[in-house]
Amino acid sequence: MTSTREWYLGARPKTLPAAIAPVIAGTGLAAAAKRFDLGTAAAALVVALAIQVATNYANDYSDGIRGTDDTRVGPMRLVASGAATAAAVKRAAVLSFLVAGIAGIALAVIVSPWLILVGAASISAGWLYTGGPKPYGYYGLGEVFVFVFFGLVATCGTYYVQARSIDSWSLLVGAEMGLLSVAILVANNLRDIDGDKINNKHTLAVRLGAERTRLLYTAVVALSFVCVLVLGLKFRFALGALISVLAALVPIKTVRSGATGRDLLPVLAGTSRLLLLQAVLIGAGLALS
Repeated sequence: MTSTREWYLGARPKTLPAAIAPVIAGTGLAAAAKRFDLGTAAAALVVALAIQVATNYANDYSDGIRGTDDTRVGPMRLVASGAATAAAVKRAAVLSFLVAGIAGIALAVIVSPWLILVGAASISAGWLYTGGPKPYGYYGLGEVFVFVFFGLVATCGTYYVQARSIDSWSLLVGAEMGLLSVAILVANNLRDIDGDKINNKHTLAVRLGAERTRLLYTAVVALSFVCVLVLGLKFRFALGALISVLAALVPIKTVRSGATGRDLLPVLAGTSRLLLLQAVLIGAGLALS
């Protein structure tokens, strides 16, 4: 019988900053526009977290039944390790998507019915990352979808449900969040590059090769700080987020040093912390501007 701890680890808690960060940043921007709303912000957070957890379980299920997790070097997977049956993990994914759907429908009733379409697209993207006959994560498109859904959609969506509008600044903050979320995936795929080659998973890292993937990681992290600088042109307190560059130094150094496999695990954790730290500093800076 699968333990509570195993289900917790299967939800991959270290990836949850990718769901929390855009909500914090989007809410900070809403506060700057004097449109902060605690209720809708909380609902947006529930949607984001539920979709992240559901996507993680769906990924565990899909990769597990395909056997592509058998040679991975990352954290435990429920199906591949035998800790839970594929059917049970699939049910967990569906239940998590259902929680996201219920919270999303509540937001749609309060704000706009168009949010149902956004939610449906987000849920589909979560399932089809490694699910379905042609999972886009196996074809080097994972980073694109992460940038769009965990960056632009999550941030702008959080801002929209509070401010009832989307502007260029919300898109910029969304791009910033998206870039660091992409960095997490790039580090993950760099870690798994050898196993993915064996399993014919043509991730972007596999397509680019290890050295160019290391350059990509450095570039997307650096671009996130460029976004902070541009944001500071209007919201000067947002420039305080530049201090988070200190949290980026060790992960970048590790990636650039040629680390492989398990030696890249601290990079994933470090990049997640960087994303959350930058979101908190940006959110606070925006709210104070």
